[in-house]
Formats: sequence, C-alpha cells, structure tokens
Amino acid sequence: EFDPDKCEVIYFGRTNLNADYRVNGRVLRNVEEQRDLGVHVHRSLKVATQVDRAVKKAYSVLAFINRGLEFKSRGVMLQLYMTLVRPHLEYCVQFWSPYLRKDVVALEAIQGRFSSLLLEMKG
Repeated sequence: EFDPDKCEVIYFGRTNLNADYRVNGRVLRNVEEQRDLGVHVHRSLKVATQVDRAVKKAYSVLAFINRGLEFKSRGVMLQLYMTLVRPHLEYCVQFWSPYLRKDVVALEAIQGRFSSLLLEMKG
C-alpha cells in the first residue's frame, strides 16, 4: 500500500492538464523538482539544478583533498581526484547529459581547477 505523504506528482509539458491524482482518497502534492536515484529532475527537464549540485559537491570534495593532505604528490592527487571527485561529475551523466554551454563550462571548470592545483605543486 502506498503512503500518500511520501508520494508526489511532477507534471511535464506546457499542455499538461495538471490533473489531481489521489491515493487512498488523498490528493497528492505537486512539485517542481523531484530527486530519483540521486538525479534531480525539474519539470522543464533542464539539468541546471543537477549540474549545480554536482559542481558544488565536486568543489567541496576537491577543497577537502587540497586542505586535508600535507604531503601532496601528483600521483596521489590524481588518484584522489579520479576516486573522489569524478564520480560526482559522472554519476548518471547519460541521463542528465548537459547540453547548455554554461553547464558544460561549469563542469569543465572543476577539471581546470584541479589542473591548476597540480601546476601549483612543487616537484
């Protein structure tokens, strides 16, 4: 049996009639954005929200790596980047495939920031 408090409805398209859906006699609430399997889907199907969240998480992990290591070698930094940062950028990318230039630039900026961290390292 479904719990109506845990159910939500998201409408796609401009011509959608936005009908009320009921479970156990209770009307389900409408939402603009829904998260499923860690991917945020907006009713407009634009991926800006997903990109923003992925970029924010990747930057925070990258900053944690940069602050948290006393001994930094290129090999260790590269391994940590591949293991801890890239999964946030690549998770379900086939589904939310960024197509707007600003989203692609935001994602590529993280790689640029990591590259600059490697260049700043001595040795």
